[in-house]
Amino acid sequence: MINQITIHDFAAPELDVYARLTENQLVNRADPAHAMFVAESPLVIDRALDAGCRPISFLMEPRHLEGRGRAVVERCPQVPVYTAELEVLTQLTGFHLTRGMLCAMYRPPLPGLEAVCAGARRVAVLENVMNPTNIGAIFRSAAALNIDGVLLTSAGSDPLYRRAVRVSMGTVFQVPWTYLPEHWPEVLHGMGFKTAAMALREDSLHIADPRLQAQPKLAIVMGTEGDGLASGTIAGCDYTVRIPMSHGVDSLNVAAASAVAFYQLAALV
Repeated sequence: MINQITIHDFAAPELDVYARLTENQLVNRADPAHAMFVAESPLVIDRALDAGCRPISFLMEPRHLEGRGRAVVERCPQVPVYTAELEVLTQLTGFHLTRGMLCAMYRPPLPGLEAVCAGARRVAVLENVMNPTNIGAIFRSAAALNIDGVLLTSAGSDPLYRRAVRVSMGTVFQVPWTYLPEHWPEVLHGMGFKTAAMALREDSLHIADPRLQAQPKLAIVMGTEGDGLASGTIAGCDYTVRIPMSHGVDSLNVAAASAVAFYQLAALV
């Protein structure tokens, strides 16, 4: 039985979580047990449910209850399913990007660093990557190209921001991730990882250098948009690695560079 509730007014409080709460308000740092995020599209919502995320409510056009959306909401028979006509829903910023279906969910508890790295052979480290689109794209590449976990510095963008979740196609729920402590290079070294900084330096190794693939445990370290990795981070890594480029191009977008690095250093291993 679907718990369908029709919404006629965009100002209805049931729509606050979708329409009026900011990303920071959803995170709810004052009460982490009630922190939320919003997932968009049946595929992404399915992946979130598969990962054990708890739904709060759904929002969609009525017609989607006769399509793929029905199978998704039938997984959660007690959860309110708010439906509204398109003229109401199009007042939501970016509704056309949602594939017609949204779901508010509680944030799952983050695993510890040890749990994410247990048994991992290849992990990605994202130092201060700020753009949610890049975060989402990196997670999608990580899921596709054999990365066992993603580790983020606290200053970077949140993988559960709506845009990051959307761009990732829900892979943020498939690849384990967590945040790093302050002195993370030493911590990863203590876990047996060699660290490879993706940076352009005179002494950098070609990404196809066999020493990199031969490492039993390797952390691939990517830097922020624009400035790249901090000089102290590069100095603290075991290797500095470059992607060879032609036509005078000196760098790639961090999401594009991550896909190349993951393929060479993880998918081919």
